[in-house]
Amino acid sequence: MSAIPQSDHERRKQISVRGIAQVENVTNVKKTFNRHLHYTLVKDRNVATPRDYFFALAHTVRDHLVSRWIRTQQHYYENDPKRVYYLSLEYYMGRTLSNTMLNIGIQGACDEAMYQLGLDIEDLEDIEEDAGLGNGGLGRLAACFLDSMATLGLAAYGYGIRYEYGIFAQKIKNGDQVEEPDDWLRFGNPWEKARPEYMLPVNFYGRVECTGERAKWVDTQIVFAMPYDSPIPGFRNNVVNTMRLWSAKSPNSFNLRFFNDGDYIQAVCDRNLAENISRVLYPNDNFFEGKELRLKQEYFMVAATLQDIIRRFKSSKFGSRDPVRTSFETFPEKVSIQLNDTHPALAIPELMRILVDIEGLTWDKAWEISCKTCAYTNHTVLPEALERWPVHLLERILPRHLQIIFEINARHLEEVTKRFPGDIDRLRRMSLVEEEGEKRINMAHLAIVGAHAVNGVAKIHSDILKKDIFKDFYEMNPEKFQNKTNGITPRRWLALCNPGLADAIVDRIGESWLTHLDELKKLSSFINDRGFRRTIQTVKQENKMKLASYILKEYGITINTASMFDIQVKRIHEYKRQLLNCLHFITMYNRIKRNPSAPFVPRTVMIGGKAAPGYYMAKQIIRLICAVARVINNDPVVGDKLKIVYLENYRVTLAEKVIPAADLSQQISTAGTEASGTGNMKFMLNGALTCGTLDGANIEMREEMGPENIFIFGMTVEEVEELKRKGYNAWDYYNKNSELKQCIDQINSGFFNPHNPDQFKDVANVLLNHDRFYLLADYEDYIKCQERASDMYTNTEEWTKMAINNIASSGKFSSDRTISEYAREIWGVEPSWEKLPAPHEPKEEENSTEGKKNDKK
Repeated sequence: MSAIPQSDHERRKQISVRGIAQVENVTNVKKTFNRHLHYTLVKDRNVATPRDYFFALAHTVRDHLVSRWIRTQQHYYENDPKRVYYLSLEYYMGRTLSNTMLNIGIQGACDEAMYQLGLDIEDLEDIEEDAGLGNGGLGRLAACFLDSMATLGLAAYGYGIRYEYGIFAQKIKNGDQVEEPDDWLRFGNPWEKARPEYMLPVNFYGRVECTGERAKWVDTQIVFAMPYDSPIPGFRNNVVNTMRLWSAKSPNSFNLRFFNDGDYIQAVCDRNLAENISRVLYPNDNFFEGKELRLKQEYFMVAATLQDIIRRFKSSKFGSRDPVRTSFETFPEKVSIQLNDTHPALAIPELMRILVDIEGLTWDKAWEISCKTCAYTNHTVLPEALERWPVHLLERILPRHLQIIFEINARHLEEVTKRFPGDIDRLRRMSLVEEEGEKRINMAHLAIVGAHAVNGVAKIHSDILKKDIFKDFYEMNPEKFQNKTNGITPRRWLALCNPGLADAIVDRIGESWLTHLDELKKLSSFINDRGFRRTIQTVKQENKMKLASYILKEYGITINTASMFDIQVKRIHEYKRQLLNCLHFITMYNRIKRNPSAPFVPRTVMIGGKAAPGYYMAKQIIRLICAVARVINNDPVVGDKLKIVYLENYRVTLAEKVIPAADLSQQISTAGTEASGTGNMKFMLNGALTCGTLDGANIEMREEMGPENIFIFGMTVEEVEELKRKGYNAWDYYNKNSELKQCIDQINSGFFNPHNPDQFKDVANVLLNHDRFYLLADYEDYIKCQERASDMYTNTEEWTKMAINNIASSGKFSSDRTISEYAREIWGVEPSWEKLPAPHEPKEEENSTEGKKNDKK
């Protein structure tokens, strides 16, 4: 732990958002902890390891959830509200222990109990593996949404896949990214509960038999989906929702032919092939890879989930006695399905297959029900990220679904013809089936046609969908299109990760901001309060000292804590323009070398993020940053004026350390390419200033805080489009800016890697000849923007006022606000801030009778 003015234990004992450690609660926690150590882990204090202590504490905390979890599901059964089902192939949950303690209000008691037992709760928290079941923003957004849905009291369920291996662990070895498996389950997961009694069959392959107008999918191969449930606690409202993740299990039957041949081993090995479906998360972000295993994962998740949804719909307390339920007339009134990007879009043909082939509804009635039930969120405008599945692959793996998609398309194109007669090119553009080259199904088109609502995730992104990407669909059905600007949960991204700042805010305005983030605007009245500014400065400095201590320990790099912490952490991708950041710190280096005695505002530049394993250019960007860092960090002329740190294995847990310590956040994507961003919101909420383009949610952030409190540079979306029309020639910018020319020449000549001078020639070649993201066009304005930031940083008081303005303006960017908008405007449900009754241990008869009736859990 860093040496900071006040110990974390002392701070956490204070009255704050972490709650008061009441004596009886502390005693109870100690008693339960020792009981789990003894009875669950079969250890005593003489032989227990730190991991045993973590598991004992996790089980202790989970015990506090169980009654709430059961009561919540009983409440939903008794009241039969409309249920929301969030379907996502990714959930980037991070760690659960500290978040759970915070949300149910026992963090103070647990901390004090561990202290009395001679244990450090932070050491125990560090033992927990990140649940890295996501690549980046999309998966982390899904995690924030689950937190908000529980906090808002929505009857909501998250459905996904329980990947045995999450997003890979990144090691940086000699500047290269090396991927190592993320075996996050190797020690077990104390939060999940397996539900083998609800295992469901999922079919693949086979053929379709048609009898009259009826179709039957036969001769299929079956894989079983076994659910694992994890509790999702709301913030101090006694609500605990469920995230249900599916794991692939092979059928119990063996291939007897192998037994007869004596090849028992082969029989077992073949059995395991089915289980590969949930083995590993695809580590691709914003890039579509048309692999058979990925298609199987997508269908596996939606097929199991829809069976579960329909089972719950039919077996509800009222539905089981209601003949209308069997006709599905009330299905859209009781069920809302949100598709998180196109990955779960197969839910649309799967629901149609169930309603038509199994439940016997007419096509028209089934289509009406399906459209009213499903809604689609788009997360990207990059063409390479949009899913397009080859027809031959669907025909082999999901033959009935391909027939249904063709039927949906035929009826859709009839409607297009009626609306726009004679417009053949529009028919081609709007078809679900792309005929050019390899015949493919456009999954975004399927999702739009089969949903009653389509939304982007920031105002500019939603506008681009309407004006450009899905312009034809918007012209045909403008009422479908909405905007839902993303948000983040203030519980994890302020109260949990930045307790010093959270306490400072509570001291001034109370705790209501934890569930009503717009309350932070009250901080505006303290901007001129010197005492409050000093508190904010102290908290930031403590966070910087902690991060500096972590960097020294992990990387052996000593950094200047008085320097500006300039941070860019996100997936490594050309459109996010880590290369532009790299050009800036090369420029700073060259300026120091030219005139070492000139005044210079010290900076520590930190870049973190993972590159998709097959993304060559992203890996080259990492190599270049590490090579430049080696040169700069070892140059005695530079000293502590400039340091470059590559943050290895960036993930949720590391984000919780980095974001509170940031002074400046880099959000520098080419205008029109970042759908929204949520990292930008996390930095803003924690008092970092933003250097960014007018892209994604940056635009709405600027509207909230005012243009004077953010550093904006670069082309607008309209200017990017104009440059694209005129033709972009990077050489023009290279030739007219000597500093830029020097940077690229250094990259090209091997200056940063003299042992392999050709290593980065391809990077220079991309920048000068093949750059889709116009880095050089924005370079000069970016450098000037960074100079403005440096000048402002020297004025500590003004910088702090801007930081407070950022925090006070963050209210809009709560995921509670986002989910409230989804609830009212898409799902047709009303958020509730009411608390459920305080939990108590269920009686035996309640468990036995209600538990049998109520299979929600």
